[in-house]
Amino acid sequence: MRTAMWLEQPRPAALVVDAAPASAGSRNGGPASSVSRSRGSASAQTADGDPRADVTVVACSMREAREWLGSGPAKDADAVPAMARALRDRFVKPVCVVGVADTGGRTLDWLDTEHARGWLAPAGETIGDGEHFAVHLATAIGKGFVAADAAILARMATTRRAASAVEFVNDPAVLPLLSWNERPRFSETRSASEATSRRLDLYAIVDGADRVLRVVAAGFRTVQLRIKAPPAPDAEWHTMLRREVQQSIAACAAAGAELFVNDHWQLAGELGAHGVHLGQEDLVALDDADRSALQATRLALGVSSHSLWELCRARSLAPRYIACGPVWPTLTKAMPWVPQGLDNLAWWCRMAQAPVVAIGGVLGAGQVYDAARCGADGVCIVRGLGEFPERVLPALREALEAGRREHANQRSEPLWPHPSLQPLP
Repeated sequence: MRTAMWLEQPRPAALVVDAAPASAGSRNGGPASSVSRSRGSASAQTADGDPRADVTVVACSMREAREWLGSGPAKDADAVPAMARALRDRFVKPVCVVGVADTGGRTLDWLDTEHARGWLAPAGETIGDGEHFAVHLATAIGKGFVAADAAILARMATTRRAASAVEFVNDPAVLPLLSWNERPRFSETRSASEATSRRLDLYAIVDGADRVLRVVAAGFRTVQLRIKAPPAPDAEWHTMLRREVQQSIAACAAAGAELFVNDHWQLAGELGAHGVHLGQEDLVALDDADRSALQATRLALGVSSHSLWELCRARSLAPRYIACGPVWPTLTKAMPWVPQGLDNLAWWCRMAQAPVVAIGGVLGAGQVYDAARCGADGVCIVRGLGEFPERVLPALREALEAGRREHANQRSEPLWPHPSLQPLP
């Protein structure tokens, strides 16, 4: 069996409540729930209709959520997040409420898991019923994916695609979007002109304006200024930050380089920077007004991603690029993520529908070559810059071009992502 086909032929490996819409078999009773796992079937419910204690994740319709909670009819999708949270509090399990019609005429799924909460917007018409979705969800969980990632794979597997298309897991057209909060807001995709903007190439990440000057003088044309705030920044620190950003903007403008300011998007917008890079935790912390203000700045946006759900959430902002990392183990920052490796990086590049930059543990030309061979639009370098970036740039540039030539000549092989986060016990 081909690697990419296992979810096409479900082999459930985790106990999952299938809370499908009402069927003939459930008209005279409670929720029409079934359950599948690696060894046969078992009842998903206790005698009173609740999910069993060993259920891994609750996948239910809005109607079934109301029945379990004993609540009255919900008027619209706005009630779903609260119902899902009540189910999580009650059963201490991840919850996925599927097939919810919103006021815009879309059919969405609501996720409430240990790692992500938000509206999942299928990329097209969905196929099958709640049971079909639940079995794919169970299969992905059984393969080691956390519930949020498993839901992404399950919805991909249950989205209709063109008859001639590749398997779902390698079809970018079925990758869904994920909202950042309880409002199902998704940006328009990038225009063709934006999508064909220049390649990001070698992407230098530095911690001060003096280093910005050094790397653009060496020939780097994509730069990130990363100055992290101390626990209690004072007026002197803010003055320093403003000066560093101003000098970096001037240096990059003079060299024709793209500058992305890490974190400080209000200051970047005020001073006229080209772009900003934000981590997922920074974007989650923004409310709707802040997120709208960020987009109103017209800053080019770079977004970090480490998992399938983070990739789908990043895509909902139509960013300039999406970072995939850490590709290799890194000492730059402590993270809980399993290294993505070249297999996940190649999958990201194929599926993201936006430029992908490789980040994490890039120390030399060999890793630049490997990242480019996977299709990375840019390769981020931090420690690999060394004290004299002008000395390392020629070898890095040669490796980048060689990797791109290799990528252009490669046959398209089926890919499958591996889990990048260990499930919680």
